[in-house]
Amino acid sequence: MIDEEITLKKLEVFLAFMRLNSLARVSDELGQSTVSIHRALHSLEQGLRCPLFRREGRNLAPLPAAYAFAKHAQRAVSETEEGVRKVRDLAGLNANRLKIGSLYSLTLRCIPQLLMGLKLRRPELQIDLTLGSNQQLLRSMDDGRLDAIVIGLQAPLDDPQLLSVPLFEDEVHLAAPLGSPYAGRAHADLRDLKGEKFITLNDGFVTSDSFDHAFRQAGYVPETIMRVSDIFSLINLVGGGMGYSLLPGRIAEFSTRVDLIPLDARYASRQAITLLFPRSRERDPNLLALAAECRMYRKEQRLGSV
Repeated sequence: MIDEEITLKKLEVFLAFMRLNSLARVSDELGQSTVSIHRALHSLEQGLRCPLFRREGRNLAPLPAAYAFAKHAQRAVSETEEGVRKVRDLAGLNANRLKIGSLYSLTLRCIPQLLMGLKLRRPELQIDLTLGSNQQLLRSMDDGRLDAIVIGLQAPLDDPQLLSVPLFEDEVHLAAPLGSPYAGRAHADLRDLKGEKFITLNDGFVTSDSFDHAFRQAGYVPETIMRVSDIFSLINLVGGGMGYSLLPGRIAEFSTRVDLIPLDARYASRQAITLLFPRSRERDPNLLALAAECRMYRKEQRLGSV
């Protein structure tokens, strides 16, 4: 009889520890706390009724029993993964393809880094990338046309059917053509721009939501002369002197013709760049790999800002 304490999930944790030899590194890869990792290893020992590790200070050192068990555990996990793959193939689901949606403004750094890391984790994976607005991407994921999306959230998304992994936060700025009267200011007071003309994105984009949020804080509706359907056109129109806009800081590298000026704290608007995928697929190995890569990206961003 196999003790109920021995589960495939614990075997995956055990194998990750045997490969990485570090509770902290396993924690980063699997997105679990070190306490949870340690608890899983300890309960696995209890289920086996056999010690697998000895303590060396704060570290765990594998015993010969651990190396012996790892070979069998690897076969069990590999056989199960193969069984899952065959079942998904029979059901018409291709486990080697992942359909990801993203915002246009994330394609300079964030998305390429995530996809390169994901390919290193799962070289066999074929990735389809779809770009669009928040509204389009959420609808596509709800319809099953996308497996996961990376979008910006103006406010937390309260949906129990979705799992989220935050990547970073981005401040919204006043976007002005070079040489505007507001150039060089430490902060932009939106009330000073009451007579100016503005351009923004169509409804459904997070940057459009940020635009509306900031001007609600300022207490007036700006004169919007144009709405466009992609952020690159918007950047070019602002750079060409057609009007002003509010844009996230991440677009700074897309153009040298646009001056980004921080907003006064009274009108602060932030976008939380977040991975979302269905809770029903929380054990999907491709999505787990993507989530792990997102957590690594978030950690790198935090270290870079220190």
